[in-house]
Amino acid sequence: MTQGPQIPEGISDKVADAPAGNWVDRFAPPLARPFLRLSRADRPIGTWLLFIPCLWGLALAAMGDGYRAWDLWLALSCGAGAFLMRGAGCTWNDISDRKIDAQVARTKLRPIPSGQVTVRGALVWMVLQAAIAAVILFSYNRVAVVLGVASLALVAIYPFAKRFTWWPQVFLGLAFNWGALLAFAAHAGAVTPAAGLLYLSGITWTLFYDTIYAHQDKEDDAMIGVKSTARLFGDRSRGWLLGFIMATVTLMALAIILSPFQHGDFLQPTLALTGVWAFGLHMFMALRRLDLDDPASCLVIFRGTRNGGLIAALFLAVAAWA
Repeated sequence: MTQGPQIPEGISDKVADAPAGNWVDRFAPPLARPFLRLSRADRPIGTWLLFIPCLWGLALAAMGDGYRAWDLWLALSCGAGAFLMRGAGCTWNDISDRKIDAQVARTKLRPIPSGQVTVRGALVWMVLQAAIAAVILFSYNRVAVVLGVASLALVAIYPFAKRFTWWPQVFLGLAFNWGALLAFAAHAGAVTPAAGLLYLSGITWTLFYDTIYAHQDKEDDAMIGVKSTARLFGDRSRGWLLGFIMATVTLMALAIILSPFQHGDFLQPTLALTGVWAFGLHMFMALRRLDLDDPASCLVIFRGTRNGGLIAALFLAVAAWA
């Protein structure tokens, strides 16, 4: 193991923004903790944000022909895949950002910059997670497999985006919402314009929540030259965030309107569009509570975005059953 900074006893293996009393701190064996923290297993919000677009895509695809028994496997395996690929992606992100993370207060105690995990150990851990995820992926149809393999390019590029663009959140959105296309294709065998619009709505949703997240680090990012939409928008961030809410709601509504429905009545589209309205309302209320100059407020609102995405997923799932 490489020599890391000397950190006071009792906090040496904890990351600043991990929830208190998380399962990794409480139950994981000491040797496994640094690797699980490298995968953000102690912070499950990212897994949710990767998994929720999969649920959207699966439900939207089932809107036209109903659920099949196979869809239960798709839902469960997408959850497992989200956990594994989020872990692999975060591991790659921390390998790439290890020098930057060492200069940021919130991230300097992450496993690599603090010396708990070597770069070689992190690479092995990343490959292991990706390999298990690949086993799951290859149980899907050909279109979904091709989409899954293609997503690796987005995962590889994202950690470097903050070095060359003020819009790294777009690259995160491209990667994090790919599951909407993949799950749709895994059910339907193809990607339709409706699926494409759903994917775009996920990207604008990511711009909403990750801009909020980036406001936590805006001062450190400015000092070390890291780019983000939080720094780009500055005092105009609230207006941009409202625009992302409107774009998310509009694009998701259009995806539903363009989708085929099993029945000729209005029950399915009404249920689905009600979910979109509730999703938008959740984001709007979160924006009203947000204090962009308070990192704690930003973190609370960021974590709460999971609930809004689940509201949309629930209504879409019920609409597909109707």
